[in-house]
Amino acid sequence: MRSRPLKSIATAALFVAVALAPLCARMAFAQEDVAKFPGRPISFISPFPAGTSSDLASRLIAKEAEKFLGKPVIMVNKPGGSTTIGAAAVAAAKPDGYTIGYIAPSSLFVAPFLGPVPYHPLKDFQQILQFGETIFGASVRTDTPFKDFKEVIAYARQSPQKITYGSNGTNSILNLTFEKIAKNNGVQFFHIPYKGGVETTAALLGRQIEISTGDVSASLVRSGQLKPILLFTEKHLSEYPGVLILKDIGYDIPFPGIISIMAPKNLPDGIAKSLEDAFTRAMKEPVFIDGMKKLNFPILHRSGKELSDYVIRNYEIYEKLVREMARP
Repeated sequence: MRSRPLKSIATAALFVAVALAPLCARMAFAQEDVAKFPGRPISFISPFPAGTSSDLASRLIAKEAEKFLGKPVIMVNKPGGSTTIGAAAVAAAKPDGYTIGYIAPSSLFVAPFLGPVPYHPLKDFQQILQFGETIFGASVRTDTPFKDFKEVIAYARQSPQKITYGSNGTNSILNLTFEKIAKNNGVQFFHIPYKGGVETTAALLGRQIEISTGDVSASLVRSGQLKPILLFTEKHLSEYPGVLILKDIGYDIPFPGIISIMAPKNLPDGIAKSLEDAFTRAMKEPVFIDGMKKLNFPILHRSGKELSDYVIRNYEIYEKLVREMARP
């Protein structure tokens, strides 16, 4: 009488075992992959041309991280599309830890609101860590009559659109920030877009514009040709004593000058931890510390979790800013 139920249970158990076998195999394979990670070189995608300052910062930390990963980290440059080409390449990669990259702030906080991009900033990336921040700001020639940015605002109130400034393009994060500053202060500047920071700085030195926005050139500041009058940073910097930051002029939108490392979404936890640990250790290496100083990039650490929270928060902030300030 009991043989049939027992037989049914055995049969059911067999079916369950067969059904679960592929899943168990995949789990075992995944665990093996994590334990052996990395088993081959890692590709690090840079969304900038080789040799640019942000690209050099990525190369710097990648080289130091090799000591702790035990495998080479190979730089792959994919510039273009206002850094979205590089971001798309990371998002589309297999989430196995062998493709990581620097996802520029413009790819996360501006481009997605200006038109379609082949990724979603919150759904398609996993944050590994932040290792530095850019020093962006507004600079003028040292022979300018303006002592600080408050004098610029005062003059602009009296003479609308008389002050010209340059940025790396219309609707760039620099352009949007400067226009929002102008709007908050009830003034108007005249914007001239350029292809990049090099052209913008050249235009300033050539007296084609009064203000440049972008990287603060430490070498030109040291040589006495330029001086920053406003820094787009969260804190005052000892390198530029007395220079105003955004909070000093009542601007409460954080400028996301993050230099970070991200990976495709759904990266196994163990691999994500291995990457974060290796790059965190790399940040403590003397070669990295010295190199970042020479590049004029402050070292700033955010863990993967902290960086994720930061990206989510700024994504919401910049969606509102872009929709408010962007030009057709």
